[in-house]
Amino acid sequence: MAPAAEVPAPRGSGNLNQNKGPSPDDAVIFFGISLLLGIASRHLLNGTRVPYTVALLVLGVGLGSIEYGTNIDLGKLGAGIRLWANIDPNLLLAVFLPALLFESSFLLEVHQIKKCMMQMLLLAGPGVLISTFCLGAAVKVTFPYGWDWKTSLLLGGLLSATDPVAVVALLKELGASKKMNTIIEGESLMNDGTAIVVFQLFYQIVMGQSFNVGEIIEFLSKVSLGAVAMGLAFGIASVIWLGFIFNDTVIEITLTLAVSYIAFFSAQDVADISGVLAVMTLGMFFAAFARTAFKSDSQRSLHHFWEMVAYIANTLIFILSGVVIADAIFHNESHFERHGSSWGYVMLLYVYLQLSRILVVGCLYPFLQYFGYGITWKESIILIWSGLRGTVALALSLSVKRNSDNLNQTILTQELGILFLFLTGGVVFLTLIVNGSTVQFLLHCLGMDKLSTEKIRVLNYAKYEMRNKALESFGDLRDDEELGPADWPTIIRHITSLNNSDEGQIHPHNVGEGESYLQTMNLRDIRVRFLNGVQAAYWGMLDEGRITQFTANLLMQSVDEAMDLVASAPLSDWKGLKSSVHFPKYYRFLQMRRFPQRLVTYFTVERLESACYICAAFLRAHRIARRQLHDFLGESVIATAVINESNEEGEEARKFLEDVRLAFPQVLRVVKTRQVTYSILKHLSEYVQNLEEAGLLEEKETFHLNDALQTDLKKLLRNPPMVEMPKISELLNSHPLLGALPSSIREPLENSTRETIILHGVNLYKEGLKPTGIWLISIGVVKWTSKKLTNKHASHPTFSHGTTLGLYEVLIGKAFICDMVTDSVVHCFFIDSEKILSLLRSDPAIEDFLWQESVIVVAKTILPQIFEKMTMQELRSLIAERSSMNIYIRGEVVEIRPRSVGFLLDGFLKTQDSTEQLITSPAALLSLHMEQSFIGLESSGVNNLSFCHAASGYQVETKARVIFFDLAVPETEASLSKRTTSWISQSGKPHRTLSKEHAGLLSWPENLFKGRGDHQNPKESAKQTTSLSAYGCLANIPSSHCRNDLMGSSVNHSHSLSYPSLPLRSVNDTRTLVSIKSEGGSLKNRLAPTGSASRLGADPPLQIRKDGKDNSSDESGDEEIIVRIDSLSNLSFFQTSETSNAQNS
Repeated sequence: MAPAAEVPAPRGSGNLNQNKGPSPDDAVIFFGISLLLGIASRHLLNGTRVPYTVALLVLGVGLGSIEYGTNIDLGKLGAGIRLWANIDPNLLLAVFLPALLFESSFLLEVHQIKKCMMQMLLLAGPGVLISTFCLGAAVKVTFPYGWDWKTSLLLGGLLSATDPVAVVALLKELGASKKMNTIIEGESLMNDGTAIVVFQLFYQIVMGQSFNVGEIIEFLSKVSLGAVAMGLAFGIASVIWLGFIFNDTVIEITLTLAVSYIAFFSAQDVADISGVLAVMTLGMFFAAFARTAFKSDSQRSLHHFWEMVAYIANTLIFILSGVVIADAIFHNESHFERHGSSWGYVMLLYVYLQLSRILVVGCLYPFLQYFGYGITWKESIILIWSGLRGTVALALSLSVKRNSDNLNQTILTQELGILFLFLTGGVVFLTLIVNGSTVQFLLHCLGMDKLSTEKIRVLNYAKYEMRNKALESFGDLRDDEELGPADWPTIIRHITSLNNSDEGQIHPHNVGEGESYLQTMNLRDIRVRFLNGVQAAYWGMLDEGRITQFTANLLMQSVDEAMDLVASAPLSDWKGLKSSVHFPKYYRFLQMRRFPQRLVTYFTVERLESACYICAAFLRAHRIARRQLHDFLGESVIATAVINESNEEGEEARKFLEDVRLAFPQVLRVVKTRQVTYSILKHLSEYVQNLEEAGLLEEKETFHLNDALQTDLKKLLRNPPMVEMPKISELLNSHPLLGALPSSIREPLENSTRETIILHGVNLYKEGLKPTGIWLISIGVVKWTSKKLTNKHASHPTFSHGTTLGLYEVLIGKAFICDMVTDSVVHCFFIDSEKILSLLRSDPAIEDFLWQESVIVVAKTILPQIFEKMTMQELRSLIAERSSMNIYIRGEVVEIRPRSVGFLLDGFLKTQDSTEQLITSPAALLSLHMEQSFIGLESSGVNNLSFCHAASGYQVETKARVIFFDLAVPETEASLSKRTTSWISQSGKPHRTLSKEHAGLLSWPENLFKGRGDHQNPKESAKQTTSLSAYGCLANIPSSHCRNDLMGSSVNHSHSLSYPSLPLRSVNDTRTLVSIKSEGGSLKNRLAPTGSASRLGADPPLQIRKDGKDNSSDESGDEEIIVRIDSLSNLSFFQTSETSNAQNS
């Protein structure tokens, strides 16, 4: 099949003799005169109902009539008119169409295009075909020229192009609604391209080529789809290029102009596809992805530039169209003398054109009403009446005329070319004169140019507020130091826009009893205004560098989508952002396919950065819009309702940022660092400009400073600060489980760990399944749920970094007691069960340590009333200071002291009461005489709680392991220090802390498992004394004694007949130690209520002097280091004045 050929048109030089012909520079005269006529028309017709484009067409016909129809010599102007009138039709399209098409499509709103795309395709596809065949059939049947079907359909295809130049120029003047603008303008752009394609097809058929159905479909697909592909290719390439241009407005604007012409030429002349569709696709692609690439001044400059280009092109095209129409009439007078009825057939063809338009809209009306925003019957009337014809139809008819002038052409006669040009010119003239000049009147008759009631009320209120602002300004400006006071009555007479502003004294949202319908209209109107304010805030943040170009596109698109729902639903712009904040499904694919963990981490962090930008910008924009709405409308019911909707919208964004702050604080830090750096550089640039405007800097100095600032900005945008994730070794060493183990045991275990990042909502393990290993939570939050365990008493049933999950189940060899589901993105490490069990059998001390570590999760899940509100370091401190773990054999009795809690970790017990209830592990054991209010339980009893039992005693059925927590605090110990904050928060919210890259977690001491009797040098001992033990950090327990205290006295084997006693550290041990005190008070003071009894059998706190003498006095002169514990990440050491004196001495 032959490709879509260019429509041939010889480049004739006119009828003038070459020696006496016009000079090429005469064309400049016509160009200048046309611009002057355009300026005068727009200026004189401003405020009237007559579009200035109609006036330009009439002026063009007048100029052509004077030059071609009279003997008046216009001199150089006449020569210029003849030069432009003989312009090649292809050149006419190539010069004017690319700029106009790009400007129109670039200014379309992307969301409106997406919503109206189906309507535009219907009108530009089936609509063009219906119009072509209807017009062709009408011409074939009623016109007396004896044309065949091919020729008639050629004219029908030529006239089916609703010209975007004429339509867009008209709509901009009339101020139609956005929806109507998008449908009509988008249809005219697409219609233009498809009509040219249809014209090319029938032109080749007229020229003698034959096509079957398959070849026709192939031709149409190649020309249309190929044009779309080429437009996308040029769009992608130019947008990428724009990314490398930094703050150079001239280059940015020139690139948009150049790429529109190159794309048109490449499509039309090189690839033989539709240049119109290619440029239209290019402009829409720019509107979707490149509009935010132009910031602040560049955006305004780009808008003004293309507005000027469109104005100049429109002016020249309409005047030139009038000249061409006049030329067609007066150069063919002999034809009209023979066929005087041709004037009547022009009128008939205009009627056929309107009827075909009615038929197109009528046939497609059900579909137009169904898709997109839909259309009303009033809008369908405007759609019919706005089907103007213009430059495209004229250029195509000119090409036919030029081709028919070829004497060798036997298929297209000269008479046929004359008729085509005459009929097309007449129809173009009539549509522009009749339709173009009456469409505004039609809008008025249909009531589509009126403001709604709620908008009028807001307008009056705004005028009233303007009057108040004017009064405030007068109060500030009326007294002048040099000139004195001003006259307010005279000022009012000159500000006529504030006349009748008293109508706005009534608040726009105060409606009467019979105007209740206005409440709904007001609510919808305020939602739209609020979202407009949000979008304006996004533009401001883009200029300030708070958000990236990609983020700005997402945010503004979400606002556009929310605009569509304001009539039927609350604010919903967050709905469009959820998919960009939450992790997509392909991240799970990355995990399953075992991609390199470094790659997975990179994409995860990048996604988190983008989500943080979105959430922060969303919250800030809504905050700005709320403040502006409140300042304008005050405390009205409608405004308050919209503000409340905005606050509810932001809850999810705030929660996401809080989760990231907990799990990945370094991501937020980097995002804020970028914003602040960009903001400072922008402010410095503005400061330099202000100095130049004030005359304090010369131009050369300003250029030098600006150049340095622009260089810094360029470096920031191209090489921004990146998120530095902690090293794996650091994360592993900071975890309390691994960090406490000796290096000889820890290093092999670290090598066998498997690092992974798990997305939100994924099960780490499920209740009832057999454990295969343990999870070390490094970053993130995990939530527990259970069918057997009840978490109704848990306000926040979560575990965060530093937690060891699944350890208890691995130690006991039973199924998991609950589900563990990630509540954020979680970075964790997995260790197989075999590794833990081999570690368990290596050393009794390590076995005890693992059981103590496992009880943390058990305590928080079984008794959340007590242990949920404790931070991890507080719970570990409780285990270190006030716990003991015993192993019992069958027949022994376990007694729970008052104000103590026991946990059965392994084995079976029976209650010593009439029920003799069998208790299996895990279970919480309480004393029957315990004050239940002390631990936050209801008076109805604890036996109703799952896994929780209360009895006077418990008999051991099999070998059992029990750990006890003493929740009482001796008064003598409580008096040593006072804490100002409560251990168990009364707010009911868990203590959420930040870690500096999570390296500051309170962990087990490094020397915890060193063998007894190991000798240490003084320097090593001094280093260890400043290391906090997780189980001894808040009590006065020396760090170097942690092993003996925990594995000796805390694991109280003397109470069990079945467990051999271990040698304890001698009281006279003279190792040099340093006492550690917790600033602000001890753990005991936070546990004890006022007047609580002292703990039975409690050992006094240890404080050992350098000389080895045990002295618990608080006034000793020993070296003392105070550890300030504000959060997980803030550990600072302060030496007291006594310490400083001791060191100096």
